[in-house]
Amino acid sequence: MILRPATRAELPAVLALLADEDRVVDPAPALVTEAYERAFADIEADPRNEMLVLVDDDLVLGCLQATYIPGLGKGGAERALIEAVRIRADRRGGGLGRELMERAAARAKERGCALVQLTSDKERADAHRFYASLGYARSHEGFKLPL
Repeated sequence: MILRPATRAELPAVLALLADEDRVVDPAPALVTEAYERAFADIEADPRNEMLVLVDDDLVLGCLQATYIPGLGKGGAERALIEAVRIRADRRGGGLGRELMERAAARAKERGCALVQLTSDKERADAHRFYASLGYARSHEGFKLPL
């Protein structure tokens, strides 16, 4: 298995993973809108953003987006923000999520990040247990403002 930045050709597979966490969605009919094209192009062009995929024999098994944030805290070190974490529904329970997250954290560390942070919907108790098993600690209360 390889963890690497997603290619444009893999965008339908990533969108399929993001569309429904609970079942495998066929990426072939995924509607790649202009907004998705623009967002993907922006991520690809930004050295502080990566849409990463975990692939095996050209099959996208998982994905996540990593954003590297510069800051004055932590001695001026970057921090990595992890979002949109998904593993194919038919491949869960075999350690792929752990592999994806550990490789992403190692990638952030190699880049010089001092920490990795993420948010998770309050309703996702299984995801919270998973992140805790990886050593992530609940440290802050998050707030969002829809615009």
